[in-house]
Amino acid sequence: MRPTEAARRQAEGHQGRQAEGGPAAFEGTVARREQLSEHLVRIVLTGLDGFASTGVPDEWVALTVPGQFQTRYYTVRSWRDGELVLDIVVHDEGLVTEWTQTDCVGDVVGISAPKGSFELPPAASWVLLVGDLTALPAIARISESTALPVTAFVETSDGPIDGYLDGDVTWLEPPTPEESGLAELVSGLTWPAGDGYFWMAGESAQMRAIRRHLRHDLGMASSAYDVMGYWSGTRGRQARTVDPRPIYEAGRAAGKSDDEIWADYDAVRGGGLGG
Repeated sequence: MRPTEAARRQAEGHQGRQAEGGPAAFEGTVARREQLSEHLVRIVLTGLDGFASTGVPDEWVALTVPGQFQTRYYTVRSWRDGELVLDIVVHDEGLVTEWTQTDCVGDVVGISAPKGSFELPPAASWVLLVGDLTALPAIARISESTALPVTAFVETSDGPIDGYLDGDVTWLEPPTPEESGLAELVSGLTWPAGDGYFWMAGESAQMRAIRRHLRHDLGMASSAYDVMGYWSGTRGRQARTVDPRPIYEAGRAAGKSDDEIWADYDAVRGGGLGG
């Protein structure tokens, strides 16, 4: 398996996806919060001593917000002059959504080491980028990272976000709030001439269908595209079976270390209350 494919498999479902893991590799402080659009919030972190970007334009990190153990993965919009920028898609509910709606400036969060999968073939003469709002930060950063001609299609009910993405970009309205037209868009694309690279991210089930289309219908080599599911629309929202906040707060009040609090949390989840 080539390195990019291995990284892609690891990345599959990363945007906003829940993960369980140990303590974060870095701690950062929220310096600024900006509302970029109705469903996109920018969080700017500082104080990440030792953090280093991979230089891969679709790189992502795991974010752990205060009082929580579950992490969510987000694309690094930029890392410059000691500031890490994460542009976060917010929903009606959720751990990070709830946190971003608070006065979070000054909060200390956990960040993992970054990982990425984008790998432009040497022979590529163009780049085609497609995705929904969760893919927008990566689309913008990829566009900024290459001198090749870039064409982008972004589907979002928020409409065009002024100044976010320059160049040849088409902003698309989804058919309904619950549906996406990206699969239909890709199936009807007129592909540029010559060798190029196609990158796409969005809802996981649609991304699987699009990979099959590229591989079987168009006969594209796996080195010519990268299609990732950033979130799943097939799984319903499930109630949190173990709320980590009381465990975290009780552990802190008792003077326990992070490792000891993790052990308490794992013990509760292992007792049949967790999944």
